[in-house]
Amino acid sequence: MTRNRATAIGFTAILMWSALALLTIRSAPVPPLLLNALCFAVGGVLGLIWTVRRGVAVLRGVSWKVYAFGAAGLFGYHFLYFTAFRLSPTAETGLIAYLWPLFIVLFSGLLPGERLAARHILGALVAFSGAAVILLGRDSEGTGTAAGFALAFACALTWAGYSVLSRRMGAVPTEAVTVFCLATAILSALAHLAVEETAWPEDAAGWLAVLGLGLGPVGAAFFTWDVGMKKGDIQVLGVASYAAPLLSTLALVAAGIAEASWTIALAALLITGGAAIAARKGAVSADPATGG
Repeated sequence: MTRNRATAIGFTAILMWSALALLTIRSAPVPPLLLNALCFAVGGVLGLIWTVRRGVAVLRGVSWKVYAFGAAGLFGYHFLYFTAFRLSPTAETGLIAYLWPLFIVLFSGLLPGERLAARHILGALVAFSGAAVILLGRDSEGTGTAAGFALAFACALTWAGYSVLSRRMGAVPTEAVTVFCLATAILSALAHLAVEETAWPEDAAGWLAVLGLGLGPVGAAFFTWDVGMKKGDIQVLGVASYAAPLLSTLALVAAGIAEASWTIALAALLITGGAAIAARKGAVSADPATGG
C-alpha cells in the first residue's frame, strides 16, 4: 500500500468523525458510557465479520500487551472525554480536548524515519486556531472546572499517544482493532453499570443513530485511522484532523441544529489553510516502506 493511499484511507476516519456530534444528538437520551458500549459492540461485530473473512488466524500472533494497549487507548480516551464534559460542559473543555491533532504532529517527530518540519508545526497551529474559532464560538452549557480541564488535557494526550504509538506497531494487523473495539465495549458496559442509569433510545430514529455511530464514527473509523497512522503521512493526518470540528458543525447546520455564520467561514479558511501549509511539498517525511 502506498503512503498516499494510506493517508487517504486515514482521512476517511476524519470524515466519519464529522458525523459524531449529529448522530450523538440523535441518539439521546442514551447516557455516554452505554452509548459507547453499544457503538463499540456494533463496530466490534463489524470488524469481526471482516476479520473472519480474512482469517482469524492473523490475531493469534498478536501479543496480549498490544490488545491491552489498544483497549486502553480507545476506552481511556472516551472515558476521559465523557467525564471531562460531565465536570465541565464548556467550549473551553472541547478546545483543550482537541489539542490531540497538534500533539500528534509534535509527537510524530519522535518516531524513527519521521522528520518534523516547521511547516507541520505552523500548519497545526493555524488549523488549531480555526478549531478554536469553532469551539469557542459555541454556547457553553455550564461553568468550567479545573478537574474537567485537566481530564480534557489528559484525553488529548491519550488519543495522541495512542495514535502515534500505533505507528510503532506497524507489524500488528489492523484486524487487531476488532479486539480493541470488543474489549472497549465490555469495559464501557461495566463502567455504565457502575456509574450511570440506563436509558435506551426512544424511537427507531434513535436506534438508527446508534447503529450509524457503531458503523462509522465509533466503528469503522478506528480501522481506517489505524491504517493511516501506521502507513500514511502522520503529520498531514494530524493537521487534517482539525477538519472534523468544522465538518461536524456544517453537519449540524445542514440538519438545522446550528446556524450558519461568518465564524464557520473563518474557521474553514484557517483549517484548510493550515492543512495546505502542512501538506506543502518540501522536506517530506521519510517513507516507512523505504526508510528514506
